[in-house]
Amino acid sequence: MARPTPLSGFPEWLPAARIVEQHVLDSVRRTFELHGFVGIETRAVEPLDQLLRKGETSKEVYVLKRLQATEDEQAEANLSAADKQGLGLHFDLTVPFARYVLENAGHLAFPFKRYQIQKVWRGERPQDGRFREFVQADIDVVGAGALPYHFEVEVPLVMAEALGALRAVGVPPVRILVNNRKVAEGFYRGLGLEAVDGVLQIIDKLDKIGPQKVAAALVADLGASDEQAQACLELASISGEDLTVVDRVRALAQTHGVESELLDEGLVELGALIEAAAVRAPGVVVADLKIARGLDYYTGSVYETVLVGHEELGSICSGGRYDTLASDGANTYPGVGLSIGISRLVSRLLGAGLVQASRSVPSAVVVAVTSDETRPASEAVATALRARGIPVEVAPAAAKFGKQIKYADRRGVPFVWFPAGLGHDGEPVPHQVKDIRSGEQVEADPATWEPSAEDWWPRVLPVG
Repeated sequence: MARPTPLSGFPEWLPAARIVEQHVLDSVRRTFELHGFVGIETRAVEPLDQLLRKGETSKEVYVLKRLQATEDEQAEANLSAADKQGLGLHFDLTVPFARYVLENAGHLAFPFKRYQIQKVWRGERPQDGRFREFVQADIDVVGAGALPYHFEVEVPLVMAEALGALRAVGVPPVRILVNNRKVAEGFYRGLGLEAVDGVLQIIDKLDKIGPQKVAAALVADLGASDEQAQACLELASISGEDLTVVDRVRALAQTHGVESELLDEGLVELGALIEAAAVRAPGVVVADLKIARGLDYYTGSVYETVLVGHEELGSICSGGRYDTLASDGANTYPGVGLSIGISRLVSRLLGAGLVQASRSVPSAVVVAVTSDETRPASEAVATALRARGIPVEVAPAAAKFGKQIKYADRRGVPFVWFPAGLGHDGEPVPHQVKDIRSGEQVEADPATWEPSAEDWWPRVLPVG
């Protein structure tokens, strides 16, 4: 078989990197569950009409087709409605979650708090931190008919805690940047700009293309005047960690003659979030009025999260409030959620050399094999250790002990176990275990011996 050609944008971690990824996943899952979020999983595909109805990401959907197209009329008639209209791989976990809520509303207790950790697919150009296949970890709270605002405060603080729990292994601190769509929409409409979604999508590109090109796009694409475009940029320039942000927005609105109940409502909500965050996560949550989020289903708070010192990577965690994404016409299920780009985060941790695994395999012990005939005795030792939860493997071959020690060392396994038997002089030799890092070798009993807590399983550690 010829050497395979790599596919860009589809990460495949080596074993040590996979241990880092798994640690991140386990850590965030534990935090989510501590706050009462329940795990679910949804199917990988959704009907195209659902995937293509919202936001700019629609153009990045991977379409799913069967290898052999049906040709005769009978086969065509047997196609399901979903097959006829087309299926696509989901590009996020919010759209499938909305469908899940609608299909299972009668079996769910509201407000429904869920976390979801799965792969998603986007047909975008691969680059640093951006993949075509990647893992996301989402939390959402959904209500039936109504959802209190305090959940818009709770969700980003839960995410701040989840990311903060990773600081111990070398993950940099994060800043959660927050805004409120009501503030933006109220301000834009007060200026006389009615194409709010268009303005939001252009403002969302501010960090990528800069203020001059954003202003030009507002004028050229949406018919804004130079004064209106400048006012939008002035709003986007406001940021801060305290309630002075609200005062600055009110002053700007007054300067431009903007009067809006929606703006006032959004400022009250934004102020409540900033105030709560200052107590529960000081210095982590920052109001940033340029945060818009390109997807058009957000209706209230919106969030983006950056790694401090790695801001050029872009947002590693984003989301917001949505009121109309999940609705069947008769019932509406508003929600608020945030999503961590796990693959983006892990790729930066590994690529920048910020974290490392203590070893690349789960095994804490390699049980040596003295001969093919005595392999069952080695297997019995391994079974006794595993029965007490110690990860063990048996050496693959009955080589010289020096080679078996080298085998363990190459894999990063800290201990080698030498089973009891007869010595060269015919005298009994007890079980012994060797710490191959220090060279210390002691007698041990498979029924009672255990490694130190630090050696039991691979650990993820900060580098340096």
